[in-house]
Amino acid sequence: MIDREQVHKVANLARLELTPEEEAQFSTQLSSILEYVEQLSELDVADVPPTTRAIDVSNVTREDKLQPYPDREAILSSAPEQEGDFFKVPKILNAD
Repeated sequence: MIDREQVHKVANLARLELTPEEEAQFSTQLSSILEYVEQLSELDVADVPPTTRAIDVSNVTREDKLQPYPDREAILSSAPEQEGDFFKVPKILNAD
């Protein structure tokens, strides 16, 4: 069982300001969570492979294909600055 003093200590470490009512509420909630984790630790999971998801998920994105854009001038005309056929952007790396 987690008491209010432990909740207060953790809240202080996390720089959280809790009211006494919140400390009492979180003490009860955290104790319930830890009791549930204890129940889970009693299960035999030796034959269960580690997973990152409960269900299989596959990536459904399309393959990238390089294609020329038909109206290059329209894109360049919307740029704040351009230099020839390219966007001109501020220098972000130090020249040193």
